[in-house]
Amino acid sequence: MYKFYIMRKTFTLFLLSLLVFSSMGYAQSNAQAFEISKNLDIYATIFKELNNNYVDEIKPGDLNKTAIDAMLNSLDPYTVFIPESQIEEVKYLTTGEYGGIGLSVLKRDDKVIIGSIEENSPALEAGLLAGDHIISIDGQDLSKKTDDEIGLLMQGQVGTPNTLIISRLGINEPFEKKVTRRNLNVVNIPYYGMLDSNVAYISLLSFTKDAALKTSRAFMELKQKNPKGLIFDLRGNGGGLIGEAVDILNLFLEKDVEVVQTKSRLRDKNYKYITRKEPVDKEIPIVILVDRNSASAAEIVSGAAQDLDRAVIIGERTYGKGLVQNVIPLSFNSQLKITIAKYYIPSGRCIQAIDYSHKDAEGNALPVNDSLLASYKTKSGRIVFDGRGIKPDILMSPNDFNDFVSSMIEKFYIFDFATQYRLRHDSLIAAERFEVSNDLWASFESFLKNKDLNYQSHVEKKLSDLQKELDKTDDYKHLSPLFNQALADMQKSKEGTLMKNRPELERIIKTDLVSRYYFGRGVIIANLHQDKAIAKARELINDPQKYYNLLKPVN
Repeated sequence: MYKFYIMRKTFTLFLLSLLVFSSMGYAQSNAQAFEISKNLDIYATIFKELNNNYVDEIKPGDLNKTAIDAMLNSLDPYTVFIPESQIEEVKYLTTGEYGGIGLSVLKRDDKVIIGSIEENSPALEAGLLAGDHIISIDGQDLSKKTDDEIGLLMQGQVGTPNTLIISRLGINEPFEKKVTRRNLNVVNIPYYGMLDSNVAYISLLSFTKDAALKTSRAFMELKQKNPKGLIFDLRGNGGGLIGEAVDILNLFLEKDVEVVQTKSRLRDKNYKYITRKEPVDKEIPIVILVDRNSASAAEIVSGAAQDLDRAVIIGERTYGKGLVQNVIPLSFNSQLKITIAKYYIPSGRCIQAIDYSHKDAEGNALPVNDSLLASYKTKSGRIVFDGRGIKPDILMSPNDFNDFVSSMIEKFYIFDFATQYRLRHDSLIAAERFEVSNDLWASFESFLKNKDLNYQSHVEKKLSDLQKELDKTDDYKHLSPLFNQALADMQKSKEGTLMKNRPELERIIKTDLVSRYYFGRGVIIANLHQDKAIAKARELINDPQKYYNLLKPVN
């Protein structure tokens, strides 16, 4: 009885916190207030009856988390409950800092493998390597753990230890590594520099705290070298703090220019964000690189720069988030990350691609209906559209892998080759000079001996599936020889596939090997002069007339 009293008291405090939160800034009708009160009462009663009557003992915390997650899942994927155990996530979202050991993992069957290690991290200093198999963390077997559960085991209070049991290729017995957590910072700008005497380059990976300050410092340093243009790389940038996006835009825009506004059903959540300072450089030509993973604040920067005709955008259509979140503290050290508004860039458009207020019969959110898309104009009169993210001024095809290369990646052949190479070689020549030599390629071919290089293309799969369907009826069995011949021809066409794909495979091998020695910064440096989007941006900066023509309306 005492146990339930404590649980009920805790839950009552939780409900009160929700009611207090609900009252903050919410002018609700009496009918809606009654609905909230009624449903909270029903929820508390269900909780009580489950505790009193369920056949097995319930876990109140787990049950409550399941209920909250199910409720929030009916809204959008960005509104989430963050319990006290995941408090490092809040710290990461707002400051770009977290307590951890600095590695990421990937699942391979039931094994948890170190996929990458951060530079200057406790994991690196402890001698851990990408490719190591982590058997357990602090005595907990990882084979059945989810990615989130594994992440929580490694995150935690600075100064506290993790004990990892590691299995490594070439070492017969597993061994123990003790790694002490410490405060780690997200590297906002992994690389910046001059690509040649004319073109400056800055790569920005996130809009966490101080992103604008670091971007400003990087650009001021590059500006001393008198570049003719700047490539600002936002590919893979998932966003972050809206204020950092505004301040970065302010580096290149006049003071008192509105760059984004947020609109909510609540008046106090409506804001207009205006540049506050004099610009660092309002004339330099800028090319912004984006891809399908550029989202949120990255879309504000690229979208506002496009609307104000301040930059040419190159790449893939962006993610299309269009929503703003706040992190709000709740009781018992928990947090709620909640979508509070939509944002609108200077032309007046919202670039949200998915309409989370409308869902299909299975509960899946639907893309914004084509009939609802509207056209807008940039400052100079160019036509742009809302919804579907930011459409670049110059579209680049995504760098998707073909079926064979995808199979090589999925089978971990390139990853394993890089792991083996790293264990046998303590160093690698500088990232900017490293290339896959003929000898290294021969080593890769030797590594692949006795490996299964067979793969099924997506066309073969569709053909096989169709053949199985046709074989179910006698009406189409006469077509079976045609299908068999087509599949045989496809199999024959695969001869020499390895050599046909050598250039792409070499690029991936190069990237993986460089990452083992020089981390994210090295990967960027190694690929700078092979990157098609960067090459297109450099070409544009070196052709001012073409650059400025792209910023003019089409007659």
